[in-house]
Amino acid sequence: MNKSWKLIPKIISREKTIESRWYQTKRAPWNKINKGDTIFLKNSGEEVTVSVKVSKVLQFTFKNKSEVEEVVKKYGKKICLPNQNVNTWERIPKYCILMFLEEVELLKKSFGINKSGFGNGTAWICVGHINKIKIYFS
Repeated sequence: MNKSWKLIPKIISREKTIESRWYQTKRAPWNKINKGDTIFLKNSGEEVTVSVKVSKVLQFTFKNKSEVEEVVKKYGKKICLPNQNVNTWERIPKYCILMFLEEVELLKKSFGINKSGFGNGTAWICVGHINKIKIYFS
């Protein structure tokens, strides 16, 4: 997550209760995230500090801008979208995934992740168990 947007503190305070992904193509976590899954969160360039459970997932395939505007109007505040004016967006997304967050937990011990094989710029990594990519620093 972009640290300057202060999204992790907003998740912890429950101001942000929906995580969203807006895409031009179907990619992770599209069709890979489900109710009951755990998401581990970190700011870009930092360690993982928070875990949350997913209580609900919604996926949208947009045909036009008005459909995007409907989703933004209905969920934008709970997503904490920094810009809810779709008319000013650089690109209108074709797909959106909404993950409703519950059971927010600030981790007692933060950890890093090994992104080998996933790409350094990857925003989402879907694994069966976090221990597959978890690393601790001393």
